[in-house]
Amino acid sequence: MKLIAGLGNPGRSYSRHRHNVGFLVLGELARRHGISVAKRSFGAEIGMGSMCGESVILAAPMKYMNVSGEPVRDILGYYKLGADSLIVVHDDIDIELGRIKIAKGAGHGGHNGVRSIIEKLGDKDFLRIRVGVGRPPEGMDGADYVLAPFHEEDAEIVRRSVEEASDAVELIMEEGLAAAQQKYH
Repeated sequence: MKLIAGLGNPGRSYSRHRHNVGFLVLGELARRHGISVAKRSFGAEIGMGSMCGESVILAAPMKYMNVSGEPVRDILGYYKLGADSLIVVHDDIDIELGRIKIAKGAGHGGHNGVRSIIEKLGDKDFLRIRVGVGRPPEGMDGADYVLAPFHEEDAEIVRRSVEEASDAVELIMEEGLAAAQQKYH
């Protein structure tokens, strides 16, 4: 069984923000595999089903990004899963818009959601799908940038990157990390 956690901030006002791209990918995976992510449990919206021949839990933590590690830890603990069963999907300002990268066992890279997960698990040995949202414009604070919506003219690029990140999760589950890293690096 795998836990796929898409990171974002709860609430309608954040729904199309750069920081919520993890939620967008989770929604795409749920759509593709017919999984309803509607049950509220462990401080997250979760759904269970099958993906690529394996049981999965899709989870969108419904706590703010900087404490999203609590629901992830609680879900893993309840299902007796280790960090090696976790795939986290999140935004990354160090990657250009439209690109994704895959990491395993890396540090948080300044991302507060990933930092929270590492702190709560006491382990960083999990997979991460890093979805590029690009750098903030000159003089703009990084936090303000990720808490702003994507530009309308970027809608097609965002749609494609959400699809590509979803493809990457599926490839990891079907063929493993090495195959996915080779394709997406």
